[in-house]
Amino acid sequence: MTYRDTTYPSIHYTPVNLGRWAVWLSYALILLLAPKLFASGSGLSILSQMGTMMIFALSYNMLLGQGGMLSFGHAVYSGLGAFFAIHAINMASGGSFAIPLTLVPLVGGIAGLCFGMLFGYVTTKRSGTTFSMISLGIVELVFACSLMFPGFFGGEGGVSANRVIGKPLFGISFGPQIEVYYLIAFWLFISTVGMFAIAHTPLGRIANAVRDNPERVEFIGYNTQSVRYLMLILSAFFAGISGGLSAINFEIVSAENVSALRSGAVLLFTFIGGIGFFFGPLLGAVMGVFLTVLLSEFTKAWQLYLGVFFILTVMYAPGGLASILMMLFRVVVHKRLSRILPALAGVCVSGLIALTGVVMLIEMLYHLTLESANGTTMKLFGRMVDTALPAQWAICVAVMLVGVIAFLFARTPFALCWGEVNAEIEQLALRSSK
Repeated sequence: MTYRDTTYPSIHYTPVNLGRWAVWLSYALILLLAPKLFASGSGLSILSQMGTMMIFALSYNMLLGQGGMLSFGHAVYSGLGAFFAIHAINMASGGSFAIPLTLVPLVGGIAGLCFGMLFGYVTTKRSGTTFSMISLGIVELVFACSLMFPGFFGGEGGVSANRVIGKPLFGISFGPQIEVYYLIAFWLFISTVGMFAIAHTPLGRIANAVRDNPERVEFIGYNTQSVRYLMLILSAFFAGISGGLSAINFEIVSAENVSALRSGAVLLFTFIGGIGFFFGPLLGAVMGVFLTVLLSEFTKAWQLYLGVFFILTVMYAPGGLASILMMLFRVVVHKRLSRILPALAGVCVSGLIALTGVVMLIEMLYHLTLESANGTTMKLFGRMVDTALPAQWAICVAVMLVGVIAFLFARTPFALCWGEVNAEIEQLALRSSK
């Protein structure tokens, strides 16, 4: 008896997969229409950063999610790609290198690929923890070199450029941010299609096998080191493209682009999104940019929130945000959302109340310890509060306790309802497979 996964229905019309075409068209429409919803300068800047980070996270997931290679040095390939791209822009501005700005990300990609061939030959000779430690050594080595060779890396100030090069083509000069966004969106779509295609090639499938059971892969005649090496090279190529786009967007590249800090950031974002799903890193990149860029504009405690969010994700949703969405999607497809909706609403509302209390306490504590020289009053959720008054702290603690207690009461009914619904869905899947 063979098992067919009927949990998620597909829309098929031979030889066209209508469901897949619908997903890709929706993805393209989202990229096209996003500037209509966020038309301000800051909104376009955020969208551009999200686009470059999406490519970076997807390229990292080729290593971690598909190949099982936990790398602490993936920023090497995007950062070096960014440096080569920004030098290409400066050379094009000086007339010594004829290249349109639209192809500059390809320069970064080729640079990333070449360094992937160089460094990957060393790092992929080992797997597991050893691979991770070697990749960490590589990123520290390159970061040190970025300060030792200012002629190429620009020293601590980095290398800057002007992305408006040559004559405008069809009125497009890439000076306005909206034009840069659409350039990033174009490369994002092409890169996403490319990485999705690679994931479904024989190389992508055997990389999954190397991740799950390398001994068996070697037993059937494959060289696991060669598979890891090829995946790293391809991953480095797309990371270089993201670096080239970042150079165009910011018009400056510094040593931070090749630092372990940036490597750690993409690791966090990819985990948050979900390494087990192809679209997980896309969600993680959006959430990561939100937490690091948008949230930092409103609070000094943004790193605390990012760390706590990452810990909670790893502990309670190890599959990332993508796994939560897919589980909810499965419930919706089987028309059982109404069963869990009241319990789910109770959990969400009580959790939101508890979160509000926690945020109030954190913000007041940060203000009291870091900003007390400017006075004890601060603006919190649209109203002025005095952090020196015990009554304000009592209100925050009360809000947090009410939320926590309500959450504890709401959690048990939700867990029971969720378990019953998913058990029914599994039974349906087993019956339909017979």
